[in-house]
Amino acid sequence: MTQPTAAILDAEGVRLTPAEKAFFRDVNPFGFILFARNIETPDQTRALCDELRATVGRDALITVDQEGGRVQRLRRPHWRDWTPPLDFVRACGDHAARAMYLRSLLMAEELRAVGIDSNCAPTCDLMRPETHPFLQNRCYGDTVQTVVDMARATAQGLLDGGVLPVMKHMPGHGRAQVDSHKGLPHVDAPPANLKDSDFAVFKALRDLPIGMTAHIVFDQLDAQPATTSEVMMRLIRQDIGFDGLMMTDDISMNALTGTPGERAQAARTAGCDLILFCNASLGERMQVAEASGEMDTEGLRRAARALAMRRAPGQIDIAPLEEELAALSNGAAYV
Repeated sequence: MTQPTAAILDAEGVRLTPAEKAFFRDVNPFGFILFARNIETPDQTRALCDELRATVGRDALITVDQEGGRVQRLRRPHWRDWTPPLDFVRACGDHAARAMYLRSLLMAEELRAVGIDSNCAPTCDLMRPETHPFLQNRCYGDTVQTVVDMARATAQGLLDGGVLPVMKHMPGHGRAQVDSHKGLPHVDAPPANLKDSDFAVFKALRDLPIGMTAHIVFDQLDAQPATTSEVMMRLIRQDIGFDGLMMTDDISMNALTGTPGERAQAARTAGCDLILFCNASLGERMQVAEASGEMDTEGLRRAARALAMRRAPGQIDIAPLEEELAALSNGAAYV
């Protein structure tokens, strides 16, 4: 292939198998994602990242879910265990934006030290009373301005630490009452209400480099989940105004139907630049790589612009940042 395959894929363990090395070398995925099963020690994680990049012969993007709380792949004893985002924001009160910035800067330092240069954060979903528990304390707040402020601080901290943020879940997951890992959520809110709330958060953050879709049906807009909906992709591009690199949420989740290849093809047809596919067999990964195809001209343009924002940070003096964070959070930064 002359261009990278429009996919972000994972590995089975802490080192690549010979079959995985051959597969990644052949299909040349745009990037990779790590999970807890891939992470044991700093040296091992760095070696795995080096190994992944070697298979494609370039400085490929490597991302991870490091939100804090339940969703963090790097943990003690080698890394900090972070408080869930919502609990952290509430503990910091009026100082929350500065504290979120410091938290993200320290997260970025941990990630870059082992070769990870992207984080699937900030979570920009607007929390509501009905938000499903799988998501609720991963959110930053229940008002548009709070979520925008916390997400902006999070993104800037990551960027200043040399890590690309991935804002999720576009165009808004907060109204979902079903866990999209297990089923397909439907949202029946009027479009005008969505525009002024859930969608407004992403519009305010539309300059961020990378976005991740939501596997949610917005019933009054289209019958397809946003990930595979041309209607919703046009809304994200035109109404919200996001022209960044768009990746799917993991298409192996039970919110979507069809074979892995059919899901990948549907998302690409809808307008997603990259297919995220995780926790599957090598054969299924092969199927998704084939269905995803090469990145197109627009995807390559967006990718180049996103990667240009991936810059090495200046010298970070950890001790005073940790001191300030402890003071701002009243000691609630870590669990």
